[in-house]
Amino acid sequence: MKKILALLLCVILCCFPIAACANSSASAPIVEMEMADGGIVRIQLDPEAAPVTVENFIGLVNDGFYDGLIFHRVIEGFMVQGGDPTGQGNGGSGTKIEGEFAAGGHDNPISHNRGVISMARSGNDYNSASSQFFIVHEDSTFLDGEYAAFGKVTEGMDVVDAIAAVETGENDRPLTDVVIASIRVVE
Repeated sequence: MKKILALLLCVILCCFPIAACANSSASAPIVEMEMADGGIVRIQLDPEAAPVTVENFIGLVNDGFYDGLIFHRVIEGFMVQGGDPTGQGNGGSGTKIEGEFAAGGHDNPISHNRGVISMARSGNDYNSASSQFFIVHEDSTFLDGEYAAFGKVTEGMDVVDAIAAVETGENDRPLTDVVIASIRVVE
């Protein structure tokens, strides 16, 4: 009887870590951004690192907020930025969220490496993020602790590279609009 209980205990202890791992990946939503030119970027969001930011982003995605918006600021070797309904870099969704990063008083372990998605904000107002986001084109760890990183591109960095390579003009705005056809939660 003791052997059976010991075996049962071993089975239980071995299964719980596996179940915990399965649940953690299931709780990390994946969004798919389709560009007007057909390019697809898949992004895995991290609600553990930035729960308010992920909730806000998913809410906007589910409302179709980003559909038809442009990447209004593109700096090759740094980042590509979108999510402004005015297309000028000074608009938002009308709702501001808290800044989930060290300078805003939050522990956010995501480093701003290539492919990371993060929220843009206004100047030194840590709680001014709304709808604008950026995807890091090349490692920019100097942003760590200052901006709310909330996920990472898992597929489609070639699409991000193509966006980063477009010709830009004043205020780093692409000369030809780079349009987000849609963003959808797919997992």
